[in-house]
Amino acid sequence: MPVAKGSTIDPARTRAAILEAAQPLLYERGLDGVGVAELCARLGVSKETLYRHFGTKDGLVRAMLEARGEKVGAWLARAVESAGGDPAEQVAAIFDAMSEWYAEPGFRGCAMVNAAAQHYDDAVRAITARHLHRYLDLFTDIAARAGARDPAVLGRQLLMLVEGATVVAAMHGAVGVGEQARAAAAALLAAAG
Repeated sequence: MPVAKGSTIDPARTRAAILEAAQPLLYERGLDGVGVAELCARLGVSKETLYRHFGTKDGLVRAMLEARGEKVGAWLARAVESAGGDPAEQVAAIFDAMSEWYAEPGFRGCAMVNAAAQHYDDAVRAITARHLHRYLDLFTDIAARAGARDPAVLGRQLLMLVEGATVVAAMHGAVGVGEQARAAAAALLAAAG
């Protein structure tokens, strides 16, 4: 991010701007689909700037995945909160939000799962595991409040349903996937009590 002459350099703002600009490019092209030179050119930063803020391209990838995980976690928490206190409505709200995401023109599946599959690196896999564990915690909490006999099992089933629906939407098209997953989640929730 070039700094205009006479402007103050703000490292935190520069880092945040690089992360913001890198996310869509790395999501669209894949973590290994963009070299450092092209990445820097597309972001409008020098290699030196990239390395100063992230150490390596892998450092940028890890920071981008962490930021994306936080963003997605907050997005789903807002969806749950907006649904009120009814666990069934909260689960429905999650799948409704997922349906909207699936319908976005740039949708390419779960960035975390894609990253773990494309870039077999222990740090990336750990970030993915933490991200999926946040989903699992969210679903397990909802399952417990819904009175499920085994909230941990239901939470895991709902996680599998979200990730499975996301893969199906990415690979076979989004039409109807969110609604079908929502119906399956409602059936799981009803049967778990």
